Amino acid sequence: MMLTSRTFLLVSLVFSTATLAACPPYLKHDPGGDYTSSDDRAGLPVVEQYHFNKGVENLVKGMTGSLGGDISYTLEHFPNHHRALSSMARLALRDKTVQPIGARYTVSCYFERAIAYAPHDATARMVFGNYLLAGKQDAAALAQLRAAAELAPEHATIQYNLGLLYARQKDYPQAMQYAEKAYALGFPLPGLRNQLKKAGHWREPATSPDAAE
Repeated sequence: MMLTSRTFLLVSLVFSTATLAACPPYLKHDPGGDYTSSDDRAGLPVVEQYHFNKGVENLVKGMTGSLGGDISYTLEHFPNHHRALSSMARLALRDKTVQPIGARYTVSCYFERAIAYAPHDATARMVFGNYLLAGKQDAAALAQLRAAAELAPEHATIQYNLGLLYARQKDYPQAMQYAEKAYALGFPLPGLRNQLKKAGHWREPATSPDAAE
């Protein structure tokens, strides 16, 4: 049976999509495991010294080959490695791809593996939410950031990023609510406050009588 060029193209696209869709779960091996576990982190230097130095983290140069390959290796050992997840996300956004050169899986797959293995890890969800937010996937970003906020209600950066998302959606009452939480928790950057001021929705926090004294 001969394939026409159109049929061949269709088969190629289906095969490519199926390849990208494959996302097997993380299986713990040594060294490796939960990035937030002090016991598992004992093996972290073995991975980082050969695959995740500052040059890799900052997307300057790979240590053993491509940046995607070294970050991928790190995440294959520590799936919820916060800085490696952030680097993989930034690499994908920089290169405008869902699967950077050298990476074994798509960016979303790395996050899915991290969350499935360490569902308690609020920071992994926050980094995923930021990646989705940068890609203008607001609904998915909101789901991840709200889940992160439930896990870590005192995490200022999560509250701030939720405020940014609501401000982008012009839901200013919600944005203000999260801005108040973020700044009360000590978040330093003024960007959200400036956005709310520009939109006419910022209100200065009330000063208690004790604080005034």
